[in-house]
Amino acid sequence: MALGAGFIFVALAKKTEPYILFPIGLGIIIGNLPNNALTALVAGDPMAPDALQKSGLLGLSFHYALSFWNIIPPLIFLGLGAMTDFGPILANPKTLLLGTAAQLGIFAAFWGALALGFTPKEAASIGIIGGADGPTTIFTSAVLAPHLLSRTAVVGYSYMAAVVFIQPPLMRLLTTKRERQIVMRPMRQVSRLEKLAFPVVVMVVSILLVPDAAPLIAMFMVGNLFAESGAVPRLSHAASNEIMNMVTIALMLTVGSQVTAERVLESQTLGIVALGFFAFALSTIGGLLSAKIMNLFVKEKVNPLIGSAGVSAVPMAARISHVLGQEANPTNFLLPHAMGPNVAGVIGSAVVAGVMISILK
Repeated sequence: MALGAGFIFVALAKKTEPYILFPIGLGIIIGNLPNNALTALVAGDPMAPDALQKSGLLGLSFHYALSFWNIIPPLIFLGLGAMTDFGPILANPKTLLLGTAAQLGIFAAFWGALALGFTPKEAASIGIIGGADGPTTIFTSAVLAPHLLSRTAVVGYSYMAAVVFIQPPLMRLLTTKRERQIVMRPMRQVSRLEKLAFPVVVMVVSILLVPDAAPLIAMFMVGNLFAESGAVPRLSHAASNEIMNMVTIALMLTVGSQVTAERVLESQTLGIVALGFFAFALSTIGGLLSAKIMNLFVKEKVNPLIGSAGVSAVPMAARISHVLGQEANPTNFLLPHAMGPNVAGVIGSAVVAGVMISILK
């Protein structure tokens, strides 16, 4: 319960990602209260009338929406897609490489988890935390290691919320002031046809090549097509507002309610926290270094700060790149440039998750 209170304090007093930390904190407190009917899930046939009546809302939500059916993460991706603009990627396609390089931490943490004695399925569920993408972490854990779901989900979302504390020191350490001062010229205008064609192409290719990533990527692209088509404004608005808000409430409360004292005190939990931090830090470093390497071969330099936005924490990582860029050069406006690798990171982590699931399930 102290952990839940800590989450609530950070959310309210520090104004740090309150939409994530506040409901998770409430869920943790609710889940650790004794004799709690709200989180109960009656054993046996879950479809039996008595079992359904005696099970609590959060218990049923965890079983049917995450562990058994796993429908909440795709709905989150639907909302994210409706709020996403692919313009920065289309205007500067090389930012896709930065988003790809920022997945380095996933693979490093995967091998690190194997070295610590986790099974391959558990290692994949832990490694995906390095993408800093909470829904993808939940989706992967629910398929490969549902017994770790509550811990990987909370760790994943915690590091998403902590990007403002974790990334800046690494960004300052690995870049010079001169590099941080690099000004990137305004991007070209992207046509409506390009914005409509891109999600269709990505959706078709990803489903054909990585079918296990389809629930996430397809819903992401469907949400984006709702927004970019301009033909269904009510659907776009619903996906990015009402649906997104409802599933966020359900997801955060449900995940938090599963973080019981017994699970937190298990030795595995400390390993997940450490490996998650290692994965996230290494993904940030991978993005930064890939931008520096890219500058050795391109005529038009990129500001290395946008490389750290290749993790999937949207749009927090992109905002941090922008803020540090303006600290070094007040005339710098990196936000639209950083959104390119940021969105690429969302796609990249979902693809990596799909590949891992297809190999290990």
